[in-house]
Amino acid sequence: MMTAEQLLAAQKTNLETLFGLTQKAFEGVEKLVELNVQVAKTTLNEAADHARAVLAVKDAQELLALQASLLQPSAEKAAAYSRHLYDIATATNAEVGRVAEAQFAEAQRKFMTAVDSAAKNAPAGSENAVALMKSAMSAANNAMESVQKAAKQAADVAEANFQAMANNAVKAAVKPVAAAAKRATTA
Repeated sequence: MMTAEQLLAAQKTNLETLFGLTQKAFEGVEKLVELNVQVAKTTLNEAADHARAVLAVKDAQELLALQASLLQPSAEKAAAYSRHLYDIATATNAEVGRVAEAQFAEAQRKFMTAVDSAAKNAPAGSENAVALMKSAMSAANNAMESVQKAAKQAADVAEANFQAMANNAVKAAVKPVAAAAKRATTA
């Protein structure tokens, strides 16, 4: 049974963990806000530049060439923005995962200490119950490690798929831009 001091220490640790996780979440939100403010500023400046360029156009062919030249950078910027969003989410998630793993490891350690302590003070003949408890804890640890490995592998696959999808999206945007630019120059 836990003493009042142990209970208070556990509550203090849990509270510190909660505040640490909250801080990490706010850091992720802060990065997201910074990214969106930067994108908004850049987009506004680019819109002004585009408007100036459109007003300087002398004929339809030049307008088509201008429009075609703007499509590829837009696709690349959209892919870069998505990549930044993904990186922020991944970093925040990884930090939360590290904290959760550390908490789980600490809880395991405390539980095993309690089981060992109980085993030393257990009445004769309870060795089988203690061995069963340790075996169950070992199985739970192995299951947790398997889940963590599977989650890591899934994250790696998702990362590779995201990267491939972003690259394909940019390539898909480049082909029509090149064709439109070629039509505009030959017209």
